[in-house]
Amino acid sequence: MADPDLAPGAIPSPNIWNHPQVYEVENRAVDRAGAITSLMQRLAPWEGRDLLDIGCGTGFHLPAFAARAGTVIGIEPHGDLAAIARRRIRRVPNATVVHGSAEALPLPDESVDVMHARWAYFFGPGCEPGLAELDRVMRPGSRGFVIDNDPSRSTFGQWFRLGYPQVDYVETAAFWADQGWERHGVDMAWTFDSREDLESVVRIEFAEAVAEEILAGHEGTSVDYAVNVWTRVW
Repeated sequence: MADPDLAPGAIPSPNIWNHPQVYEVENRAVDRAGAITSLMQRLAPWEGRDLLDIGCGTGFHLPAFAARAGTVIGIEPHGDLAAIARRRIRRVPNATVVHGSAEALPLPDESVDVMHARWAYFFGPGCEPGLAELDRVMRPGSRGFVIDNDPSRSTFGQWFRLGYPQVDYVETAAFWADQGWERHGVDMAWTFDSREDLESVVRIEFAEAVAEEILAGHEGTSVDYAVNVWTRVW
């Protein structure tokens, strides 16, 4: 995508920004058993409630959220992706997509019951402006969820450490704990329909040399994958 319309504070996300169609394949492969959703529903059922999806990308999760929630708002800093998300929910009357950023949420004070951010803005140190905005928009008793990789374990965790050695996941975990968020470790999987799909996704997630090393050492169409679900109550 050339010269996208970016909201202030947007952090580059080369996988979905540059390869939205392949990222769609990745989204379909993630957690088909629904372990993340089951945990979220157990901790904060959103039936009839107001749900916010920060960094919603192409809106992949919005229809499923809207099937239970009272209202769903997706916030996306990349203008082209926000446009795709709007098309996705054009027949979903209780869902809306807004072009904006986590550090300047276009929402009223105390208007959100459940917040979801998956591989989006919240990576730990540096995301304090976005967390301050959550303090403003979340209602008393509401709950937020931040889902990100757990590089300390799983096959994908090994790949992540290989591809992104600069990421200090111990520091990131300490940051969330210091901010008052609670960690839930979730074991899930990438489950692809074909080897071609798996290979295409690995190649948008990792540099070329790392991707080829990963693929040479892994057979099949599935990958065990661990994530951290960070959560807190307002």
